[in-house]
Amino acid sequence: MKLRPLTQAIVLASLMTAASFSAQAEDILINAVASESIVDTKVLAVDVDKRLVTVADPNDAQVPIQLSENAKDLHNLKVGDSVNIKVNRSVATVLDTAEDGAPGVSKEAGVIRATKDNPNPGGEAFRQVKVTSKITKIDLKAHEVTLLPPEGPQKVVKVEDPELQERMKNLKVGQTVDMVFTDMLKITTQH
Repeated sequence: MKLRPLTQAIVLASLMTAASFSAQAEDILINAVASESIVDTKVLAVDVDKRLVTVADPNDAQVPIQLSENAKDLHNLKVGDSVNIKVNRSVATVLDTAEDGAPGVSKEAGVIRATKDNPNPGGEAFRQVKVTSKITKIDLKAHEVTLLPPEGPQKVVKVEDPELQERMKNLKVGQTVDMVFTDMLKITTQH
């Protein structure tokens, strides 16, 4: 799958953030997948008091969007304004070579709003969740790894990729596997 430059940057940012969650031995990338969705639309109605904006979907049907108190510049949004919405998602799977990890979940989120120099409402938001599972068993003959997730019973994962099957001999019980899920949303408007 060929990724667009922006999507490649998001995958790279996910991996860098995955590595920055903790100080550990070496992180080894197992897999990474990214996708990008872009929607260009226009504002059909704005109700500032109810914090409700209606935009057109691709078929020109009306789509009401309820905004939170975080939408600070709503009063600058006008009927007919152009709205560009970009959603980027990525999932990175990383092996932590340290052998003392524990299952767990960590989350980060943030919001960047339009500046005072930009009168158009919009902004960016991100959410990242890292789920860490511990390796409890390795079966090289069956090409299976048993993982202990943060919640629930252990799960057996069948390794199908021949390249990853070959690398399984380097795994050790007690190492952890991190799944890092990253969502980025960017909204820009223009009068």
